[in-house]
Amino acid sequence: MRVLQRVVLPVDRDLDVLKLYVEARGGRGEAAAVGTAAREVRVAGRRSAVVAPGGRASFCTYFNAFPASYWRRWSVVDRIRLRLCLSGDAIVVVYRSTGKGFVQRVTQLEVDADTAADREVELPLDPFIDGGWYWFDIAAGDREVVLERADWCADIDRPQGSTSIGITTFNRPEYCVGQLRAMGGASDVLEAVDEIFVIDQGTKRVEDQPDFAAAAEALGGRLRLIDQGNIGGSGGFSRAMTETLDAGRSDYVLLLDDDVVVEPEGILRAVAFADLARTPTIVGGHMMDIFHRSVLHVFGESIARYRWWMTPAPHTFLGHDLAAHPLRETPWLHRRVDVDYNAWWMCLIPVDVIRKIGLSLPFFIKWDDIEYGVRAREAGFPTVSLPGAAVWHVPWHSKDDTLDWQAYFTERNRLITALMYSPYSRGGNMLKESLFIATKHALAMQYSTAELMLTAVEDVLRGPDGLHPSMTTKMAELRALRADFPDARAEPDLDEFPQVKRRRPPKRGREPVPPEGRKALVRTALSSAVRQLRPVDSFSREHPEATVPHVDQTWWLLSRFDSALVSSADGTKAAWYQRDPKRFRSLVRRNAALHARLMREWPELSRRYRAAIPELTSPDSWRETFDAARREGP
Repeated sequence: MRVLQRVVLPVDRDLDVLKLYVEARGGRGEAAAVGTAAREVRVAGRRSAVVAPGGRASFCTYFNAFPASYWRRWSVVDRIRLRLCLSGDAIVVVYRSTGKGFVQRVTQLEVDADTAADREVELPLDPFIDGGWYWFDIAAGDREVVLERADWCADIDRPQGSTSIGITTFNRPEYCVGQLRAMGGASDVLEAVDEIFVIDQGTKRVEDQPDFAAAAEALGGRLRLIDQGNIGGSGGFSRAMTETLDAGRSDYVLLLDDDVVVEPEGILRAVAFADLARTPTIVGGHMMDIFHRSVLHVFGESIARYRWWMTPAPHTFLGHDLAAHPLRETPWLHRRVDVDYNAWWMCLIPVDVIRKIGLSLPFFIKWDDIEYGVRAREAGFPTVSLPGAAVWHVPWHSKDDTLDWQAYFTERNRLITALMYSPYSRGGNMLKESLFIATKHALAMQYSTAELMLTAVEDVLRGPDGLHPSMTTKMAELRALRADFPDARAEPDLDEFPQVKRRRPPKRGREPVPPEGRKALVRTALSSAVRQLRPVDSFSREHPEATVPHVDQTWWLLSRFDSALVSSADGTKAAWYQRDPKRFRSLVRRNAALHARLMREWPELSRRYRAAIPELTSPDSWRETFDAARREGP
């Protein structure tokens, strides 16, 4: 009997995430209030819960319902078995849902036992072709009920595989050690782990943290620190892939970001799913919001192929609060969601896939995980984002990665992957969109971002030969490039800047309003472009004209000012944007010329980049890059 998924409770009994694991229900099956819930259901351990007399607990939750439709579609399993061990006076009701989100009662068990009793229910996977989950509720009678453990199993004879874990870190040692401690505290999970590689590319060292020694000891000799220069996420994760291949012990390598909080049980679930998949399959985890821990930030991702841009998978939504709108009440969560890729905050890759399609492209960061999923799919290896496997991670709205130095890698790597895989002639609408985005940054006085984007286009036009060599040099070049731009120089306190003043108030007191409709948008863009060419009011060089919160930093608003203080996405700093007509003219001319050239040369560039994939992703090419990134030291 192979365990597919164990029922678990929160590691630290965190009330913010309790509803992701178990939900107290009232006598009519309705969600109980917070105070009532605490009295009705008590977490007794990692795998056990106590239901008070007259109370009811439901395991129709993200981490404990069984995602039957995913197993139905992608695995060799056709029947499952729910195994329970519980004591007390209990009624256990098993439910299922359809792909439309409708709930159906399946069966009922009764238990009346003073000591722990085992019960089993066999359940088919036939009706889950479009979606649906299994789960169970426990209703206590006159005595409390103790759930000792529960498992979703399959009667299948296939051994458990093992995985190595690769964590790439850059100056986040506290997060990284916290992650190691979480895995060290899950000794049963570690039975499926051969080795944990921490690729430390920073200057704040993981081993210098006070808790590191204890965390390493708890991992039982599985931890190996690898020190190398900063060659980004793709460099760190490719190193973990290479080390896993060289060791020859593991069936999989599990890639994890350094700044995540992992639910350790998800490691076992990903391994079990990959073990029983019909074909070698990449198994990814979902992203929860690390700041609002009951929020499911990303459920699945796809590529909008005509735009060639990442997007939520069809019928999914970003930022869904499972505490306010749980699984039972959210129909779209019951559809099976198929994805194009899974980001590398948590992603398990079979070693067989790595041997056949190679390592990551040398992208440093951005689009490396997307490209890998697309490349794997073209080779016949699907990606599944598996419900119940997840990490907590910083959400997109708390990052500035489309404005800072990362804008270079976003633009360059997006263009390269489109050249390699876009099904549309010359990338569909992507080049026009790229042209417009760079123009909007120029209109918004975000000149450093526009410059980074144009530098990216220039590098794409040079072809694939420079990708590996640039891994060790490009960051220094980008830092030097940005240093010349006021919008790239940020301060942590608004008092570091001169007082906000305007020589003249807005005409007739009218503040800028967003353009409504396509015609108004075009008029605003044209008038803003004309305004950029006018001389700058010298007073705006002495005082910023406005303070613009990050949430309001649209191009149509910023283009109305000669200067403004603009805050960052995380609220820790601000920069003084200053209009520069000379820079604007130069950027606009280069933007048009570079995109026109890219349009002309697209077919030949596409051929060159596609032909270069085997060499770019080969372990031998990567070993040369690892050697170039080697650092001297202990």
